[in-house]
Amino acid sequence: MRGSVHRRSSGANGWLLSLPALLLLLVAASGPLVIVAIYSFLEPGDYSGVRWIFSGDAWFRILFERDIFDQTVSLADANLSIFWRSVKLSLATTLVTFALGLPTAWFIATRPARSRAIWLFLITIPFWTNLLIRTFAIMEVIRNQGLLNTALIKIGLITDPIQILYTDTAVLIGMAYVYLPLMVLPLFAAIDRFDFNLIEAGYDLYASRMQILRRVILPIIRPGIVAGCILVFVPSLGAYVTPRVLGGGKNMMIGNFIELQFGQGQNWPLGAALSMVLLIVVLGALLIYTRVASKEDPHG
Repeated sequence: MRGSVHRRSSGANGWLLSLPALLLLLVAASGPLVIVAIYSFLEPGDYSGVRWIFSGDAWFRILFERDIFDQTVSLADANLSIFWRSVKLSLATTLVTFALGLPTAWFIATRPARSRAIWLFLITIPFWTNLLIRTFAIMEVIRNQGLLNTALIKIGLITDPIQILYTDTAVLIGMAYVYLPLMVLPLFAAIDRFDFNLIEAGYDLYASRMQILRRVILPIIRPGIVAGCILVFVPSLGAYVTPRVLGGGKNMMIGNFIELQFGQGQNWPLGAALSMVLLIVVLGALLIYTRVASKEDPHG
């Protein structure tokens, strides 16, 4: 009897101790999201802000548009192209970082313990620098008179500079550079726990290197792969600084499009609706990760 009472009292004390943090999360995190969700169902103001009149027009304008003369409805091609570019570049960034991050993480995980810490330190160094500075550094490499074009011209591979800056390729290069550590670190954590005796067992069973990679290594490190892909895909989808600097004003992604609605467009409900769509996509990606992680560890 005393044990049950003690457990109840300790449970109540735990809730009381966590109450300030819960209130902070409710006000600081959930509060702004609720405001954005409410704004998405209102009408835009005359110059800025919103008018407190319920309307679903902002959600309608995400995918459709009305002709200003005969009010006929058609697909919003500009919006759909921005959505497609955002998803395409985010998926491409995830694939590129995975292709570069897997061998990098494998190399670090197979180093001696002393040098392993140094390699991990080098991987985390970019996080010490502001994102804008790293983006400008990439711009200095890929611009027409940058390091890449200058080197290619000097060795005679090209005669004229290659136009990379202000293209989707530039955005892809920039985001891959920025988010590569977010792929390497989860992969390293998964590979570091890998039992390398399984590889020797595979060779003893006459498996080829590709078979060992597909049937032994990748299935075991799958949680790290999924975690790295989520950590790269989610911020890539909502990226703002890198597409703005390297893509210019003509290669917008959804983050730039949202900023445009709250800024020059002065259409806060549409910007809020786009923000909610981005939030829904991110939540979907996180649910996929949770589902995969729960399969790997049924007991949580």
